[in-house]
Amino acid sequence: MSDRLFGGITFLLALAFIAGATQIEAALIFDSLGPSAFPIIIGVLLAISSVYLILRPDPEPDWPAARRVVEILLALVVMLAYTFLLEPLGFVLATALAASLLSWRLGAPLAIAGISGVGIAVGIYVIFHLILGLSLARGPWGF
Repeated sequence: MSDRLFGGITFLLALAFIAGATQIEAALIFDSLGPSAFPIIIGVLLAISSVYLILRPDPEPDWPAARRVVEILLALVVMLAYTFLLEPLGFVLATALAASLLSWRLGAPLAIAGISGVGIAVGIYVIFHLILGLSLARGPWGF
């Protein structure tokens, strides 16, 4: 029952994702497929996966312990906070904070989680902004 419910909710989410992707407006520079092709592909894959859950549910799913559910909810809160803090803090700082918190909750010691978070944020910034030239949220320091 729980797999079918999750599959149904995920299918509706996939449809909403695809509908949202079709609303993406083409910028002045775009590839031959357009800016919505990749999000639509992700939405279709999500829909196919959800249909599989509906048609072939696990007969006896293993539910995580209450502590694990709290960890999952904490990760969700971190990701939601990340979306709200991305613009005011900028990509590098917001990503470093989110990656550090998630690394720490996944079991890394606090210092290693902080170093990992900063490394992840700077690495992604270098690849996506400096090398690929994509625009990322600037934040108070201009990067």
